[in-house]
Amino acid sequence: MTVDSTAAGTDAAGFAGLPRAKNQKVLIKSYGCQMNVYDAARMADSLGVEGYSETKDAGEADLVILNTCHIRERASEKVYSELGRMNEIKEARAAKGLSTVLAVAGCVAQAEGPELIRRQPAVDFVIGTQSYHQLPEALKRAAGGPAFVMTDFDTGDKFQQLVPPVAEKIKSRGVTAFVTVQEGCDKFCAFCVVPYTRGVELSRPARQIVEEVERLANAGVRDVTLLGQNVNAWNGGAGGPRAGLPGLFEKIAGVPGISRIRYMTSHPCDMDDGLIEAHRDMPALMPYLHLPVQSGSDRVLKAMNRKHRAADYVKIIERVRRARPDIAISSDFIVGFPGETQSDFEDTMRLVREIGFASAYSFKYSSRPGTPAADLPGHPDEAMKSRRLLELQILLEEQRRAFNQARVGTMTEVLFEKEGRHKGQIGGKTPHMQAVHAEGPAELIGQIRLVELAELGSNSFRGRIAGGTAP
Repeated sequence: MTVDSTAAGTDAAGFAGLPRAKNQKVLIKSYGCQMNVYDAARMADSLGVEGYSETKDAGEADLVILNTCHIRERASEKVYSELGRMNEIKEARAAKGLSTVLAVAGCVAQAEGPELIRRQPAVDFVIGTQSYHQLPEALKRAAGGPAFVMTDFDTGDKFQQLVPPVAEKIKSRGVTAFVTVQEGCDKFCAFCVVPYTRGVELSRPARQIVEEVERLANAGVRDVTLLGQNVNAWNGGAGGPRAGLPGLFEKIAGVPGISRIRYMTSHPCDMDDGLIEAHRDMPALMPYLHLPVQSGSDRVLKAMNRKHRAADYVKIIERVRRARPDIAISSDFIVGFPGETQSDFEDTMRLVREIGFASAYSFKYSSRPGTPAADLPGHPDEAMKSRRLLELQILLEEQRRAFNQARVGTMTEVLFEKEGRHKGQIGGKTPHMQAVHAEGPAELIGQIRLVELAELGSNSFRGRIAGGTAP
């Protein structure tokens, strides 16, 4: 799942031992997954206490943090390109007598800390995925010393040490929110850097998660997405009649104000009976499942170390659909994995046709240094990978359009999240994560309304709001 977003900090104070700063501003530019968006928001909350207010303009930022993604080569190289641009801005500000601290956080920071400083000397410090609760200390060090790397895996609970967001900041971020409940992965897929950049699987305690959700709900959040690199392996002790993640769903569904719960990203090997039954039994759990399969070829899946076969995946989807017939299924695909033949690729196409996806993310294989797949023989050439990706994406797009087209003319519940681009228009999401725009007053933002999906555009529906408020 990829996004490219910008977040930033809050108010104004100084660091212990340093002169009190005035009007300090921070820009946090985040790349990659939803977890990076969550991390950026938590960094901003911590920096707000230290005296940094929000900006989206790098030219006025006293502190710039690039919160990076390392999943694919393009994402990594994009960081170095952006660092070059930020260096130019830093030099322009220096010519005006203004200082700028430039930092790199996230997965590229974790994987390539010293290399980042070597390739771009303008970087003042690098802070890893398990260290961003130490940002205030890092800024103190950066104020009077050489560039440094802070990427050790902390044995403490970083979430416990993070500053909780204030109500005003939560409200400014809208009525939907991400909450990280699990980090790291023990699956060691051959193509993936996550075990090396995020560490082993760790689950946050249920009590801590529920307290965070309560804080969000009290500030107007109605839709929460629980995040994890392998979220359905969460085992943070929810207790109650349901063990594991379903038990956590029950606790969150009991928080006043929370109407919708989602979760991502899951691994097929951890899609157990309790989780499937939760889709059947829990109204607050939305009918949307993002379950990456990566390939339809058993030979490729074995080489990927995915620990499941294509037939296992198909059976899981069949069970999920029996439990919740209206569910939208989303997935991830990699084409051009080392050793992938045309026959392997056709297996993937057959699986896609058999299942039918509401949405999907598909990519050409990108070799990541340090992963087992990087040393495998038989890498398909770029032209072949591009042809296969295009063929797959055409089929996936046909399925996405068909899923959406089947909803035209139906009534569905829409949580309105923001004002639309045009005057008098508001926008929101269906339970299936489909974007909807409708004519309506801004007072409906934060409410769930029944809406007729009147017309399908390229990426969203035009809706007509029915009378009354959905329960």
